[in-house]
Amino acid sequence: MAEFNTIRTAGAGVRTAEIDAGLRAHMNKVYGTMSGGLLITALAAWAIAGLATTTNPASAVAQLPNGTMLTALGSAIYISPLKWVIMFAPLAFVFLGWGALMRRGSAATVQLGFFAFAALMGLSFSSIFIVFTSFSIAQTFLVTAIAFAGLSLWGYTTKKDISAWGSFLIMGVIGLIVAMVINIFLQSPAMMFAISAIGVLIFAGLTAFYTQDIKNTYVAHAAHGDQEWLDKAAMDGALSLYISFLNMFQFLLMFLGQQE
Repeated sequence: MAEFNTIRTAGAGVRTAEIDAGLRAHMNKVYGTMSGGLLITALAAWAIAGLATTTNPASAVAQLPNGTMLTALGSAIYISPLKWVIMFAPLAFVFLGWGALMRRGSAATVQLGFFAFAALMGLSFSSIFIVFTSFSIAQTFLVTAIAFAGLSLWGYTTKKDISAWGSFLIMGVIGLIVAMVINIFLQSPAMMFAISAIGVLIFAGLTAFYTQDIKNTYVAHAAHGDQEWLDKAAMDGALSLYISFLNMFQFLLMFLGQQE
């Protein structure tokens, strides 16, 4: 009997070690995919901003209030009605397209969809290179990265169950979106300041929440051995953390960014 218990304990220990190793690989895949998405977004935003602006008055077709001269591309994406499509297309993808892609696509297709979304976000974020100085963008990115790393590490290591935060924070995101749409028409600086402050807090909480949720989801499903499902779950986790990072960066830029 003692020998049987020893074998059973040893087997459980081996299984636990396998899950721990698998979890580390899973989290590396999540963070690696997320980092790749951020790199694509940054490069796309920088490239598009360069193509959308010009210093040659002869090739300019429009000019922004801050004096930036726009090419035909810049006029189309920053001034024409197309700007509304660019603004809301990422939301449509997250709320309508991503779920269908997760259900029907393979892991490779889901990853491709994530990187395509990251490129689309680059188009949406390209305007920051026109409004803010490059130094303040880099500075804010560094601050966001440090904050994100700390929050994600806490979410991964804490023994506290923060799963109850999810529904409350998602409701906060919905309220934030509604407030931002309203402020498009009101153009209230005070309201924008409040939105930015609340937005930083909400996405800080979501960073910790998503990290713990990704970890718990892997541990709960690792025993089933469905690698295809786990690979897709890694892409889903990467998207969640990617969105949290970008939104924290965007809202912090409202405080730390210096305009051109």
